[in-house]
Amino acid sequence: MLAEFQPGPERRAGVLLDHLVAGSKETRIAEAIARGTHGAHVRIVGHPYIDIWEAVKPERLGLTQWPRIPRGTDWKTGICLSLGWPAEDLADIADAWKRIRGRVRNFRDLEPQLVGRVEELIDFVSVGQ
Repeated sequence: MLAEFQPGPERRAGVLLDHLVAGSKETRIAEAIARGTHGAHVRIVGHPYIDIWEAVKPERLGLTQWPRIPRGTDWKTGICLSLGWPAEDLADIADAWKRIRGRVRNFRDLEPQLVGRVEELIDFVSVGQ
């Protein structure tokens, strides 16, 4: 996609990734892009959440914190089951995400760490605009 987009000094790209942790597949890909021909014009950042769902403040769902899901259990499935929501198939998971997204009114309903990373990308791609 970056080759098609052709980032350059006047055309920067910003990418927000899940799972940008040391040794992960995503980190290796991000590092390869940074070393590549487009690296100077692409900013790749991650967020500290297991999944983007977790960036929604739990209070928006009537929770004090997101449920802790045991290692080895699919996180989204575990969240759905912890909240008493169906989690039989991808349609159930998609419905859960719609439900979570529907509780977000504006950026104040998101964790500051996510908002900060998005602002960093906006600043990067809009330099000189």
